[in-house]
Amino acid sequence: MSLDFFLAIFLFCFASCATPGPNNLMLLASGVNFGFKRTLPHMMGINFGFGVMVFLVGLGLAKLFDIYPALHAIMKWGSIAFMLYLAWKITTASAPQANKDVASQPMRWWQAAIFQWINPKGWVMGLSAISAYVPQQNGSASMPHLVVLALMFIVVNIPVGMVWTLFGVRLRTWLADDAHRHWFNYGMAGTLVLSLVPMI
Repeated sequence: MSLDFFLAIFLFCFASCATPGPNNLMLLASGVNFGFKRTLPHMMGINFGFGVMVFLVGLGLAKLFDIYPALHAIMKWGSIAFMLYLAWKITTASAPQANKDVASQPMRWWQAAIFQWINPKGWVMGLSAISAYVPQQNGSASMPHLVVLALMFIVVNIPVGMVWTLFGVRLRTWLADDAHRHWFNYGMAGTLVLSLVPMI
């Protein structure tokens, strides 16, 4: 593996992780509604879940879709249903200072990790990266390349997730106003729903 390889996958991971998508929009909204510290488990769940997903898909899990085509529809509609649920959770999030309410809690790390398996942007990113940067050897993915790719996604995702969350935290003062917060949450939820349009 050359320096060019590392640079190429770094740039790919950064470009794909930093752009708006379900994970980043939810981190932004969580930063606003729950603050940085309470969003950390959500952030870590994204990093862990996505890294594991990329690794397992690279090992051949994606071949299941060829064997069982119905999985495409299950993943698609499961993703749509869950993201609509998340959009509803964002719109009903309470004020930052009132987040001790059980009904309004940040996403737990295991929920964020599981979400990666039905995140449409995540699948596109993972499959694109594997096909572009992981060579096949005797019909199987090159293990060293696959490990480096999965770790690169994790390493890049950490600061990217922090930036999106901190951006949300910076908005908290302005969004302490009920009207501002409601419009922000509606906007984030609407953007999340719109991100489903290409998939539908």
